[in-house]
Amino acid sequence: MRVLVVEDEHDIASVLLDYLRHAGFEAEHIADGRAALARLQADPPDLTLLDVMLPGLDGLSILRRLRPHDSHPVILVTARVEELDRLLGLELGADDYICKPFSPREVVARVRAVLRRSRPAADAAARPALVLGAQDWSASLLGQPLSLTRREFRLLQALARQSGRLFSRAQLLDLAYEDTQDVNERAVDSHIKNLRRKLAAAGPGREWIRSVYGVGFAFDPAPEPG
Repeated sequence: MRVLVVEDEHDIASVLLDYLRHAGFEAEHIADGRAALARLQADPPDLTLLDVMLPGLDGLSILRRLRPHDSHPVILVTARVEELDRLLGLELGADDYICKPFSPREVVARVRAVLRRSRPAADAAARPALVLGAQDWSASLLGQPLSLTRREFRLLQALARQSGRLFSRAQLLDLAYEDTQDVNERAVDSHIKNLRRKLAAAGPGREWIRSVYGVGFAFDPAPEPG
């Protein structure tokens, strides 16, 4: 699979290219934002590692222009760790977020995880792990019934509609709750905790809902690599 590394720090890019190629990926590198946007629009790769701070055009602007027409996975890579920057990246459609400094091995693992979620196996697509019945509010995981409240159901449904995508608490409030006047972001944490407990009972040994501190949550039905 092809991975495009968009990074203006050549030392960092060189290390990422080495690790990605060693892991079996076909990795390319572009250092300029405008050149990267042109390349992505003309021939998108299987996944892009996109630095936020770039010459010519910054990574968030690239993502903003790219997303209306292209949905290939994008992982943002940046030294800007503020929560606002992370949330903005998610709002624009980033699939994951890695903060510098990072371990190259972690980057490779994140690349594999995002690709795995974006390209589910044919048999998994035919027999999804999670089945939700919108008409009767029924839910099952791996064939095991789940007893969910309506709010838990709506929250899980919102997460599962775009498996693997990170959602902020504010996004989940908008997507999962009909009336947000009587709930706040802490309610999301409480319902996520209950969902995790129920999902773990039906499918033990897995973290079905992944969390990123200060960012949000994602439903991750793909098995972890052995």
